[in-house]
Amino acid sequence: MKKYPSKISYGLLIFLFIVFFSPFIYEFINNGISGKLIPAFGVILLPLAFILHLLFKTEYTINKTNLNIKCSFVINTNIDIKKIKEISKTKSIISSPAPSFDRIKIKYGESDEIIISPKNKMNFAKDLTNINPEIINKITED
Repeated sequence: MKKYPSKISYGLLIFLFIVFFSPFIYEFINNGISGKLIPAFGVILLPLAFILHLLFKTEYTINKTNLNIKCSFVINTNIDIKKIKEISKTKSIISSPAPSFDRIKIKYGESDEIIISPKNKMNFAKDLTNINPEIINKITED
């Protein structure tokens, strides 16, 4: 069994912090620390903490026959490695268990696909193709 942590884009983290904290920065600059700012700050931290937990608890595990894709307690998907047809890079930004913009697409089954972002794409793809040599591996070094 081999675990691959997910790559996390700093740009995505910066975007999240801007989205969550820009209203507070504006309010702080105009009015300083006010009584209404502190409770609102506390409320906004809960969804941010949940999103960050999802980002940092995403991992991909390869065992003898399965690829397990886990995103905290929200996503837990198993894919039979023998059913994987192709691995390729993608620039797609659709929602997926891939907290990075450096993503790969896995095509499997009849017409299924999933987008993920392992830190070490090359070794990840190599490990999958060692188990199933019929996988078309389009992952190359940059």
